[in-house]
Amino acid sequence: MTQNLDIGRLMKLLEGVKPVRENLIPVLQAIQDEFGYVPPETIGPVAGRLGVFPSEISGITSFYAQFYTAPRGRYVVRVCRGTACHVRGARTVLQSVVKFTGLKDGETSDDMRFTLETVACLGACALSPVMVVNKTYYGKLNSGRIEAVLKGLP
Repeated sequence: MTQNLDIGRLMKLLEGVKPVRENLIPVLQAIQDEFGYVPPETIGPVAGRLGVFPSEISGITSFYAQFYTAPRGRYVVRVCRGTACHVRGARTVLQSVVKFTGLKDGETSDDMRFTLETVACLGACALSPVMVVNKTYYGKLNSGRIEAVLKGLP
């Protein structure tokens, strides 16, 4: 087990789960909600509880983009690269975030403060260009506003 994985928290998540294959994705979602990602050390206990092969769990976590198998930053910054955002300056948004965080797409800062991701669309085209920090949307962005948002995070 890693130093950061609290096995008690995992066992508490699993204790009320009916041991059927249909619960696999909801269990993985609950684990990710609890830990911020699906730690590799959770695969064995989940497989045992649900009666599935560990390889099936690994396949699911690597196939679906919603699952992360490595820790992410406290603030996950997603920058839209969709058509509407692209036309209205998504490249500048991305450049500003990169400049502020020092990260490239898919990276997490050493201090675990930020993770940077680009996404195909955030579904807020009327607000383009758009970025999301965790679950908060920021639209009609420019370099100054981006810096103010990121500096203002606790």
